[in-house]
Amino acid sequence: MRNPITYIVLMVLFALLVLIRVFENELFYDPYLLFFKNDYLHMDYPRREILKLSLFTTLRYILNSAISVGIIYILFRDKSIAKFSTLVYIVAYVILMAFFLYFVINPRQEDYYLFFNFRRFLIQPVLLLLLVPAFYYYKLKQ
Repeated sequence: MRNPITYIVLMVLFALLVLIRVFENELFYDPYLLFFKNDYLHMDYPRREILKLSLFTTLRYILNSAISVGIIYILFRDKSIAKFSTLVYIVAYVILMAFFLYFVINPRQEDYYLFFNFRRFLIQPVLLLLLVPAFYYYKLKQ
């Protein structure tokens, strides 16, 4: 059985992920939050400051990624898995941000759903949900 401190730290890290989501309107500049909550297919594309949006999206991605790598490290107690996770997050950031910027700079109504999903990977800890089962399976096979 693991140390109770481990469970407390895990709960704190998950709570931080939840707090980022709960206070997203106050912490981050993102005109797409309201846009995608409403009927975005029948709304005008929101005005946005591309540099500010990119910086705040990057900040949110970094926060979520750092917390997620912390969760992965605590769950598996393996530095190589944490390093690999960090590499996955860096590569994913480069790819996802390229698509994100393309959709921000070239808005087309037929691309809104694709843009919504690429944006989701940047602003929510979706990769954590993919990596934890993958590493668990990897550990079982070892």
